[in-house]
Amino acid sequence: MGWVGTEFEVTVGPVAHGGHCVARHEGRVVFVRHSLPDERVLVRVTEDRHPGFCRADAIEVLEASPARVERPCPYSGPGRCGGCDWQHVDPAEQRRLKAAVVREQLARLAGLDDVAVVVEELPGGPLRWRSRARFAVDRNGAPGLRRHRSHDVVVLDDCPITVEPAAQAVLGRSWPGAGAVDVSIDSAGAVTTSRLDRTGRPTSSRVVRPGGELPEEPVTRAERRAGGRDWEVEGTGFWQVHPAAADALVGAVAEFAAVRPGETVLDLYAGAGLFGGALAPTVGETGRVVCVESDAAACAAADANLADLPHAEVWQGDVDAEGLRELLEELGGPPDVVVLDPPRAGAGQAVSRLLAGTGARAVVYVACDPAALARDVAAFGEAGYRLAGLRGFDAFPMTQHVECVALLVPAGPAPSGG
Repeated sequence: MGWVGTEFEVTVGPVAHGGHCVARHEGRVVFVRHSLPDERVLVRVTEDRHPGFCRADAIEVLEASPARVERPCPYSGPGRCGGCDWQHVDPAEQRRLKAAVVREQLARLAGLDDVAVVVEELPGGPLRWRSRARFAVDRNGAPGLRRHRSHDVVVLDDCPITVEPAAQAVLGRSWPGAGAVDVSIDSAGAVTTSRLDRTGRPTSSRVVRPGGELPEEPVTRAERRAGGRDWEVEGTGFWQVHPAAADALVGAVAEFAAVRPGETVLDLYAGAGLFGGALAPTVGETGRVVCVESDAAACAAADANLADLPHAEVWQGDVDAEGLRELLEELGGPPDVVVLDPPRAGAGQAVSRLLAGTGARAVVYVACDPAALARDVAAFGEAGYRLAGLRGFDAFPMTQHVECVALLVPAGPAPSGG
């Protein structure tokens, strides 16, 4: 048990990756949630499993930061819902904290000490932006979200960061026998709920259109709008959670890729084809866009979404070292541009090195985790690429999460001395 339950005062230090700040007490690191840099707080230790550090909540603020605000969600705070990290922080300061985390990860993991990072605000404000969510269900069938680093379910009757019709479709209702409920609202206002059992397997789905109208037949597709095109995805399948995120990311990817007519573009972890579909019109009649995705349902959606783009192809396959080698052989030549949007764990060293080995003139990397991005930037750096551009987007207000788009280009020969 160690220090669990112990209370003491600390002066809070810098923000760290993970939604907390760093403090020290009796020679040990203390990761403090619900705090801000330079605050003096009373903490209570919540977890002590490692000799070098412990975790704690700030349960009383003795000297507050000017950036501290009243939490807009009544369920957030020490010991309560773990869905948000920064409810107590002014939104502009949240973006500065996220930028600091990205800079720190790039410095620590990629050895880049001078990267300028700005996290850009997306339209819509810090609340009611979450268009897709998974709510846990307790043994009594009551829905909610889990406490931080816990399996305990905090029962909710609302979630202020979730789009209201989506929250209302799940919260305040009973879901007996369910382990969780997925919900999403699409661009047309249709709300899809999917009940999951306690192993995480979907057992039933329901779609309600605006005005409460049920479709005559089950609908498994959701309508999305981004990059000047309409898209279809699975009702609760992967799509950017923030309604403005897809457009922002497409714009950043297109800017960094700067695709030219006749080029070959490789779009990895392509999902429903968002980035490949946005870039396909720019390759011209002699160009080619190959979208690679492992999930069969996402590939089917991508096929439908890209059907009017003759220069775009959808290949189903895993983006791992073995699969990527086979893919590059089948491609018949190196890509000019690579776009990748890997899962939270990142692409990994093997994939990063293989992609660097293609000699692509531009690698555009979309990342939802700064640590994974920094590790992969380091792998590309070791293989001869440099970070040439970076944009950050606050696609997850009130949480620690940040979306980044990075441009990696061949480093080229070092300039000769004079």
